[in-house]
Amino acid sequence: MTGASTLSTLKPDNTSHGASASNHVAIRNWLYFVAALVMTMIVIGGATRLTDSGLSITEWQPILGAIPPLTHQDWQTAFEKYKQIPEYELINKGMTLSQFEFIYWWEWSHRFFGRMIGFAFAIPFIFFWATGRIPKGLTPKLLGIFALGGLQGFIGWYMVQSGLSERVDVSHYRLALHLTTAFAILAAILWVAFGLARDTDRVRLNTLSSTHRWTSRWLLALLFLQVVVGAFVAGLKGGLTHNTWPLMDGGLAPEDLLVLTPWYMNFLENPATVQFVHRIIAYLLLAIAAWHAYSIWSEADDERVVTSSIALVIALVCQAALGIVTLLAAADQAEIPIWLGLMHQGFASVVMLTAVLHARRMARTVSQ
Repeated sequence: MTGASTLSTLKPDNTSHGASASNHVAIRNWLYFVAALVMTMIVIGGATRLTDSGLSITEWQPILGAIPPLTHQDWQTAFEKYKQIPEYELINKGMTLSQFEFIYWWEWSHRFFGRMIGFAFAIPFIFFWATGRIPKGLTPKLLGIFALGGLQGFIGWYMVQSGLSERVDVSHYRLALHLTTAFAILAAILWVAFGLARDTDRVRLNTLSSTHRWTSRWLLALLFLQVVVGAFVAGLKGGLTHNTWPLMDGGLAPEDLLVLTPWYMNFLENPATVQFVHRIIAYLLLAIAAWHAYSIWSEADDERVVTSSIALVIALVCQAALGIVTLLAAADQAEIPIWLGLMHQGFASVVMLTAVLHARRMARTVSQ
């Protein structure tokens, strides 16, 4: 009786509803594919920002916008619309049509890839749902992810709007909302996909406490906060100031740390403060993740959670190193090297993947 009870505990809930293992594998692989597209989209979004292309398309047309300018007259019309916004008048005045086409294609690709992700999610979902292959209880989660993806399209336009009238760039608040939503979509997809593990993938632990499980989740939450602050750094161009490490121009903290009033506005509007906070959170992430991995290595009796905890530390170290190299390179070139900026933003999605994998494994732990 005890053995049967234990085996029953170890079975995923959805098996009791008749969902076959093959359906789980198919849905899991589909979600992995969509997650890879989202990770690619994060890089494309970074390239769009770093090439200052985000304001080149001044209209939001969810359907007709999928068709780029096809004739010379179409290009001229799009260019004339771009000439009406402050970015052209104050920064790019006198640019040629070919230069405009370069930034237009980046923004168009960004939007088109977003549409493609929507189809890559919606069409298989409809097939799986219509053929009854989705395990009971999973459909609302998948619909929620799809709705969040649709909302992300609106948020992207909401961000672009902030740079069309009184600014020459987008609001860093809206940029942070757009980027954080992208990472939330990625994390949600991965969380669901990792949750479709087989019976044998369920981690069996005797020794880890709830503290270890909660620490993995707090690391995930802290990583999301780091994404928000990183977006603030990008939006405020904080990476172009205080380009030294480990000190900030000779001190542990910059002299202009709290120059704005009221004081709390420094954490929202001061590039130096935002970069300082970005560094501090990176140190916290590394310290907590290292302690977490060591405590799991010392106590766990399942190598999978040990491996994922160590992988998270390695990913965080690599991401911190990329951030430092990008910061120092900006000092020499007076701008963020595009390839380094893209590596830093793109690898952040790898860190998120690793953090979600580890937190999901910890959430799936059961006692033997």
